[in-house]
Amino acid sequence: MRKDLAAVKAEKDSPTRSLLKAISWRIIASGTTFVIVFVIFRNYSQQNLEEVINTATFITSIDVVAKLIIYYFHERLWTNIKWGKYWKRTYWARQNWKKLYNKMHEQD
Repeated sequence: MRKDLAAVKAEKDSPTRSLLKAISWRIIASGTTFVIVFVIFRNYSQQNLEEVINTATFITSIDVVAKLIIYYFHERLWTNIKWGKYWKRTYWARQNWKKLYNKMHEQD
């Protein structure tokens, strides 16, 4: 069922959705940070395994908190920017020529 165009324009991500997206992304990104830091410190430092894990955990912890906060506000900012948000409407409008073409040739 097609939504009313006015209703589509009014839709925005909720703050809760933005927060959950931020958390899910941070899990992926921080896991990546941990692995990178672990590999670098393990290969290029004289620290033992426990020290490397502690260092990687400390850096990842700071990374999680700082980037979670920054991402949340970034997401909220982009929620209020209309540019590029309603691309489906314009995409399908550009496809109308195909429907018209097909309709014209069906009559032959």
